[in-house]
Amino acid sequence: MSETTVVPGTATTTFSRYDDVTAALADPALVPLPAAAPAPGVPGGAPGTVAWLRSAVARFSSGEPHARRRALVLADLERLDPDRLRVAAAGGFESDVRLRVVRVLAAELGLADPEAVARDVATVSRAYFTDAPACSAADGPVADGPVAGPAVDPVVDGASADPAADAAVARLLPAMGDRDEETAANRIGLLVQACDATAALVEGARRHEDGLAGVLRTDPPVRTMRRIAVRATEVGGVAVPAGTRVLLDIAAAQAGAPAGVALTFGAPPRSCPGRSQALVIAEGILYGASDPADTGTPPPTPDLDKAELAALVPEMVTYVLALAVGWTAWDGRPIVNTDGRTYAPHKAVRRITDHLVDHLAEVEARLVGEPTEPDRWHASNATTPADLAPFTTADLDEARSRLTRLAGIWSRRVAALPDERLDDSPGTGWSFRQIVCHVSEAGYYYADSVGSLAGARGGAADPAWVTDGPMWVTDSPADPTGHRANEPMETTR
Repeated sequence: MSETTVVPGTATTTFSRYDDVTAALADPALVPLPAAAPAPGVPGGAPGTVAWLRSAVARFSSGEPHARRRALVLADLERLDPDRLRVAAAGGFESDVRLRVVRVLAAELGLADPEAVARDVATVSRAYFTDAPACSAADGPVADGPVAGPAVDPVVDGASADPAADAAVARLLPAMGDRDEETAANRIGLLVQACDATAALVEGARRHEDGLAGVLRTDPPVRTMRRIAVRATEVGGVAVPAGTRVLLDIAAAQAGAPAGVALTFGAPPRSCPGRSQALVIAEGILYGASDPADTGTPPPTPDLDKAELAALVPEMVTYVLALAVGWTAWDGRPIVNTDGRTYAPHKAVRRITDHLVDHLAEVEARLVGEPTEPDRWHASNATTPADLAPFTTADLDEARSRLTRLAGIWSRRVAALPDERLDDSPGTGWSFRQIVCHVSEAGYYYADSVGSLAGARGGAADPAWVTDGPMWVTDSPADPTGHRANEPMETTR
């Protein structure tokens, strides 16, 4: 479908069918609207202003300049390790997600002051993307930039003067760590396009019942993309004269896209080169330090009856507390487990406790038909000062009381569930049977990340306090999950 509208001084043709939109994105006669000359009184020739920045980046260029500048962006993106990005994104504490996104990228790019860079980039973004007179403020960006997302499409009719944004560009230019101004400009452009865009992608995923995948599949944050015809062409049988502005309705076209295709990131030959980085950062913020949370591949579930299932968490806690007897021997040095993650006794207890609370809250919410609390745990990625405190006998006593009570709650909750609820569970997410197996196995992982430290004082962990009397009555064999040390089931540790 296409529709031509007349705007003073120009004509705009809109395409909304998937085939037409992808054809338009692939047509070399249709290019992104270029950055225009700065508004009167705004000096744009000298490096260090928003107008200069827009004139120097891949986002607003085409032809050979675009190819050259895109190569600069790709070189920066290739330096970014996805696992490090995800871990860094999971560990942020900023309430402003935009600052968190930019800080992560700036740090991984090796920039000297990621916090200052993030603040300046946020300032620049408000002028870099500005409403054009002929376009709606709801328009999204084209996907030519390094990190696509739902920021406002840039102006093509001249940017307004913004002294604060110009000053921020002037500070960012030397902060990019490269004397070549074009390289520095495109590094700034990468950060600016990631700023509001990826943050809005995260916020959209938090609102969508299917998270990030659902936003990309059914409600793409990028609603429209724009092009201009540098010469006459044709799209879907519709003539597009030279000089025509083309509006591509991405939201409508997404409905006809093949499974797994997200037009948010454009289409060849100018697909967003930072697609994977944008998604990894969003996943880290949304789900934690590993691949997406408890919405990913479900854990294996052993063939257990309800009584055996109800015993899994108590058995895990018994194992954890037996190990923890030796943790009072900890010498204060952080322990790096086989996955390269830092642990200490208090951190292991914290993660086991928080994880049991997190999924217990999920189960209770789903049982009464309420939405679950969004995942904002810093999880294992954060090692706090409290995690590194000495683990004393008093701490062991507190952990014993805390975990024993939590295990009892889990045991009683599972035992009270109707049998049919274990595998046909209400709400969105894993079945309750899978959740019980998951929290149990994850507890072993956390405990084994610290391991047995009794040998540090020549002693041995004495689990006699466990075996003096039964904490829980169970006929199930010990460790029915087939646990092996450092073999995690959890994906958001």
